[in-house]
Amino acid sequence: MLVLGIETSCDDTAAGVVRDGAEVLSSVVSSQDNVHGQFGGVVPEIASRGHLENIVGVVHRALEGAACSIGDMDLISVTAGPGLIGSLLVGLSFAKGAAFLTGLPLVPVDHVQGHLATLDLAGGTPYPSVALVVSGGHTTLFHMSSPDDIGIIGTTLDDAAGEALDKAAKMLGLGYPGGPAIETASRDGDPASLQLPRPLSGTDRLEFSFSGLKTALFTYLGRHGYLDTTGEGRARLPLSTSDLAASFQQAVIDVLVEKCIGAVRLHRVNHLIVVGGVARNAALRERMSRVGVESGFEVHFPPPSYCTDNAAMIAALGFRKRAEAGTEIMDINAYSTKALKRGKGPGNRD
Repeated sequence: MLVLGIETSCDDTAAGVVRDGAEVLSSVVSSQDNVHGQFGGVVPEIASRGHLENIVGVVHRALEGAACSIGDMDLISVTAGPGLIGSLLVGLSFAKGAAFLTGLPLVPVDHVQGHLATLDLAGGTPYPSVALVVSGGHTTLFHMSSPDDIGIIGTTLDDAAGEALDKAAKMLGLGYPGGPAIETASRDGDPASLQLPRPLSGTDRLEFSFSGLKTALFTYLGRHGYLDTTGEGRARLPLSTSDLAASFQQAVIDVLVEKCIGAVRLHRVNHLIVVGGVARNAALRERMSRVGVESGFEVHFPPPSYCTDNAAMIAALGFRKRAEAGTEIMDINAYSTKALKRGKGPGNRD
């Protein structure tokens, strides 16, 4: 079965073709980072306009890269949410039009569950397992008994980890996107140079919180005049930007690793999956893999190119959910947020 996936949940316009839910024939992503960089973050209206400009060309390149035509497809899979409504509507409207014209069945899928299907594209997803989706918009732990039995066991109470990294990078003047900028600056820094809090430390509960960590950095910078509008106080900062970036990144990684270890132990599984944009971070990958070896469980990361938003994962999830596809497409709607079910077992707090 050939599935065309379409993803426009935020600012990346993506399309891909996947065979039988596992073999990637093409994956095309058009980024708007250069556009949004001047604003220090994604501007929803600009993002949706960018999708309108890019989607036809991106889908064409995906089909061309797979040496296929739209007529060769068996199914169209599209992200319906969660995400920015304006952005989602561009991809969903395009997918509806393509399905209407071709008669192909269409299945709307969940963006977060798309990330959870990423390992289908890299050798297969192990079950049962604990999975961490960590990105600019999500920091959530799942218990996965099977592809059809997935439940939340912990999530962030405020900022996502990637959002906190983006905001820290903005405070430090490192540019956008912030996560990769923090990672680059951290390579020359000392992660022990600034003592920052580890919010909600401990494994008795699996929720995350990163707003206090962000505030601690903001307070430190303000105390030393780094945040003044003239920049005159920046020379008084006793630590380098690299040291501050490394300290902040280390604090985020410490929290993520601790909560993942707790979730694996509480749910007595042998596999931990880490997906989402922050899963590209080399320091996180190295630390989490080392802890897995030391603690006796396997840690699985997708290839870096499949960590960030892409349509191959949406096609893979569409293949999983092919029984839900239909040709009655006009009532399909986009959604900005959606409450997935809470998982069963220890560590869950409603």
